[in-house]
Amino acid sequence: MLDTNVAENSDEDKKITRALYGGNKENRIQQEIVLGIGGIRALHALNIKPLVCHMNEGHSAFLALERIRILIQQGLTFEQAKDIGNFSNIFTTHTPVPAGIDVFGNDLVESYFGKYYREELKISDKQFYQLGTIMNKPPSNFNMAHLAMNMAGMVNGVSKLHGIVSKQMWTEGFPNIPFDEIPIEHVTNGIHTRSHLSTEMSELLGRYLGDDFTAGNGDLETWKAVDEIPDEELWNTHERRRERLVSFARKRLKKQLLSRGASTIEIEAAKEVLNPSALTIGFARRFATYKRATLILRDIERLLEITGNPERPVQFIIAGKAHPQDEEGKKLIQELVSVSKESSFRKRIVFLENYDMNIARYMVEGCDVWLNNPRRPLEASGTSGMKIIANGGLNFSILDGWWDEAYQREFGWKIGNGEEYQNIEYQDEVESRLIYETLEKEIVTTFYDRGEDKLPRKWIHMMKESMKNLGPVFNTGRMVSEYNDKYYINALSRRKFILENDWEEGKKYSKWKADLLKNWKNIKFVSVSEENPKTELKVASSYKLTCEVDLGKLTPEDVAVQIYYGKVDNKNDVNANDFVVMKYTKTNKDLGIHTFEGEIECNNTGHFGYTLRMLPKHSLLNNPFELNLIHWA
Repeated sequence: MLDTNVAENSDEDKKITRALYGGNKENRIQQEIVLGIGGIRALHALNIKPLVCHMNEGHSAFLALERIRILIQQGLTFEQAKDIGNFSNIFTTHTPVPAGIDVFGNDLVESYFGKYYREELKISDKQFYQLGTIMNKPPSNFNMAHLAMNMAGMVNGVSKLHGIVSKQMWTEGFPNIPFDEIPIEHVTNGIHTRSHLSTEMSELLGRYLGDDFTAGNGDLETWKAVDEIPDEELWNTHERRRERLVSFARKRLKKQLLSRGASTIEIEAAKEVLNPSALTIGFARRFATYKRATLILRDIERLLEITGNPERPVQFIIAGKAHPQDEEGKKLIQELVSVSKESSFRKRIVFLENYDMNIARYMVEGCDVWLNNPRRPLEASGTSGMKIIANGGLNFSILDGWWDEAYQREFGWKIGNGEEYQNIEYQDEVESRLIYETLEKEIVTTFYDRGEDKLPRKWIHMMKESMKNLGPVFNTGRMVSEYNDKYYINALSRRKFILENDWEEGKKYSKWKADLLKNWKNIKFVSVSEENPKTELKVASSYKLTCEVDLGKLTPEDVAVQIYYGKVDNKNDVNANDFVVMKYTKTNKDLGIHTFEGEIECNNTGHFGYTLRMLPKHSLLNNPFELNLIHWA
């Protein structure tokens, strides 16, 4: 809805929103200014004044600066406005690689924001450019993901695995913090089921699950009724969709050939490509190189054996586009098109050009299997495989993105066991062989294993298991509900709380934070003592500790003192460690020393060790690591 192609603009500015991709760095920063700052101003012009903002990827991160500017106009200082904004900004990162993040040179940023930060935000260049990095050193570039992280109290990836990958990407920004406690969480993506569900399957599910079967968020009970659908009815419904997919693919292929001026013979031959009854595998997505669209072509002879079996035919329908500037992605498409033209594959591999929502709709509604073979862990989430679930399709994928947490052998197939390789060529060789092997030994065998009634009973059982277990989970209902419960409600309640009495609580928090940052370097552990220093303890006993700390000008209410412990053999595996919060007991006013006590519950056997740590503590902190402060004993 943000369009610069309006009469009031100069010819140069009219071009800013002409195309999402394809421009240079300057065009990109212009677009992100329009999106972030222009987006907030557009909302305010419509008298829509959001209390909570959700930044999806760093492209919109400039909105956080605009929200600060608006608060400064209301009489707040920059630091107060920044802290208040932090409570109500959520940032979701969607990329697992640094190359996917927009980074601008400081000179370019200065040309657009020099006046803005000096006159509107009223801060120095050092303060401003530090916003574009999470590193504790002067930056030479302005990183949009880092800006979003610095401005958001809540940060998440888009799958469980991607949350871990995001922590790995940004470990340097969280020094001394155990890896598993880095404050980056995850909310796995989902798809809007109704948008991708065929009319026939929707009617079938409505009869057995009820008309509102997609209304519930993660309603497993409703989806259990999939078991009540007769096998024959489910299979017939799915087969009709496969037949329509084949018919659609033939028409699209004919259209492609006509546009290229193909011969009459080629055009007539297009009517006979694909088999409406054959096992149909779909592969459709953006042709980025890491998605490895040509992995199935590594052993052409073996692929020919799989697709060319007259008793158990297999066919592939492939579609997708490459980024306009991605020459390597375009080469992948050219290779696939070339193979699909060979006489031995002409009827069994079809590439559909000009991938659009209509092609995607037919494919997710009609494919038996959805193939996905990215190079782990580069698929942040992926959603195309989710779209086939309610349509009765089954997934065959690398354990990456959402499939890493969704896969179970009862309702799909995996490629590998989640390995990550240093040698890319070796990885491609191993995983291509696994694709062929799984197709030959499991997928094709299961699809064509039929009794006298001609129904693939085991396959249908897998369809039902996939539908009832994955359908209620990997959808937007669950996803939005999770964002709401995990982030939105908390952000909104905090924002409303600090909004009262002319931002009184927000101003108090900013003062507390400034005092804490000023005095943190002076805190220290004075002593640690064990109540019963035995070397051996029985299970179900406890190990009591007392410590004395010097907090300088801070108070016991400003800090959380914790025992951090775990098995000595596993001390480098932070996921194996745990912590206990110690209780404040007394203060020696003469010495300015505060005493805390705590105990470790000895629930497991083994050789254990511990250390102590102090973290900031305040009711308004989103998490104890938000200020990037931690003091270890």
